[in-house]
Amino acid sequence: MMLFAPKLIGSTPLERDALAEDYKACRKIGPCGIGQKAVYLNSFYVDRHFYATFDDVERIFKRVAMSKGGFTGKGVFGSIPYLVVRFKDGREKQCNFKHEELVDEFLSVVERERPDIPTHSEAAERRLREAEEAERARYLKELSPEAEAAVGTLRAAQAKLAERRELSDALAFAAKQKRVIDGVSPSYRYAAAAILLLAILSALLGVYLALTRRDYAMWFVLFGMAAIFAVISSRVLPTGRSNKRYAQRQWAAALADMRAYLDETFPVPPQYAHPVVLERMIRVLREGRATSVAEAYATMKADLKALNASVTVTQKEYDEVVTVKPLFLVCGYADDGNFS
Repeated sequence: MMLFAPKLIGSTPLERDALAEDYKACRKIGPCGIGQKAVYLNSFYVDRHFYATFDDVERIFKRVAMSKGGFTGKGVFGSIPYLVVRFKDGREKQCNFKHEELVDEFLSVVERERPDIPTHSEAAERRLREAEEAERARYLKELSPEAEAAVGTLRAAQAKLAERRELSDALAFAAKQKRVIDGVSPSYRYAAAAILLLAILSALLGVYLALTRRDYAMWFVLFGMAAIFAVISSRVLPTGRSNKRYAQRQWAAALADMRAYLDETFPVPPQYAHPVVLERMIRVLREGRATSVAEAYATMKADLKALNASVTVTQKEYDEVVTVKPLFLVCGYADDGNFS
């Protein structure tokens, strides 16, 4: 029996016992969850506060707002990711996430477990179709035997990674977190610490003034609390799970797991073992820009290195790059394992 049952946001309710069982067994990803019968969505303050059965859902997709800094590592604020659930009656529910990787993970689960539900907006689907048509136009009609063999090797490597997909996901997530945390300038941390200290003093002064019955006391309390929440939400100050030492441990653990899983015959170094990396190498081969795995790897790395915040890319390539470029950035594009 649930103490606080999620509230219906769709139009088709579940019986209370069925809801309780589905909610208990749902896969929790960030503030939302995926069950067998329903999707569970957050309110602004409460995780998995609402639910909607899959019969009411038309599509689920990602929306990203306010991206600053790109791949340069500059800037305090990053992208603000949202999970958007569109219902068959035309309504939308937008759920805020702290990390874009969790939105991607949520959508990947939907793709696997609910393939009948689209995971892109209509506009994104149109852009993806156009990009795929342009991509296919660049492919050679016939590959050389060496290139065909290289494609086969990379497809087999993708199948190997698919058997333990969580390892690639953990590696990409740890690399991106490490990149973000390492990219925060110490001056930002000092400024945030000073603002936080002033905010606490303001709140305490407001409490003191309230005890002495001053009319303007509440303004100091409100200003102090607002500044405290603003500093905390910026994620500039280190916390138990947002500091360089913790990020390095997570990255090292994810890399060690991948190294233990792969053998020496794997076509790319373990720090870059991700399906998107292999797919980009296959694309290089099919475009005729390489004829071997080694050439495709070198060309793929050069392509990634050339991409920066000033380069315009398709939505598909943007999604690929934000997933795998941090793997190369945290390693300095090194292949021999000599990186920090």
